[in-house]
Amino acid sequence: MTKLTGTSLLLSMVMGLGAWVGVAQAEPAYMPTGGRTTQPIGHYELCQREAIECNQKTPKKAPVELTRQLWSSMIEINNAVNAAVEPRTDMDIWGKEEVWSYPTNVGDCEDYALEKRRRLMEIGVAPGDLLITVARQPNGDGHAVLTVRTSRGEFILDNLEGKVKLWTETPYTYLKRQSERNSGAWIAIDDSRSTIAVGSVK
Repeated sequence: MTKLTGTSLLLSMVMGLGAWVGVAQAEPAYMPTGGRTTQPIGHYELCQREAIECNQKTPKKAPVELTRQLWSSMIEINNAVNAAVEPRTDMDIWGKEEVWSYPTNVGDCEDYALEKRRRLMEIGVAPGDLLITVARQPNGDGHAVLTVRTSRGEFILDNLEGKVKLWTETPYTYLKRQSERNSGAWIAIDDSRSTIAVGSVK
């Protein structure tokens, strides 16, 4: 992925804010979820290093209200992290597969998601509205993104896409994500939009 320049970053933010009217008028869209499922090994190992990652509890409640201010913050954070971090595989960085960590200047897809999650939590969004989500790309490769649960539906913050989109507007098949109530638990996603059978991503 090419890093965003200052001009393209500003343009992306302006275009994203311009989309606010459409978002505010859209019918809410939420992922159909199922029961408990396996935790990705990379997330499990992250939790062993940083226990707080699996100890975040959120009371059952309605998703966060999607205000114009929050929409602006989602766009800004998505663009800022995408621009600041160079994409590298875990094998390139660590010499092994599936190492989840907060990125410095390089990172894999789940690292982008972790950093965006952290920044949105810093401005007051509850952990239960910020869910790391595992998906399958159209080419079959595994991928991780951040799902933001809002009153206007669930939006995807993605390192492969500069625009913040509703999950139904993305090309992925969604497999599983963190629980809304417990950051250390994972739940299955029943993504019936695709008739192609997909397996889990470890």
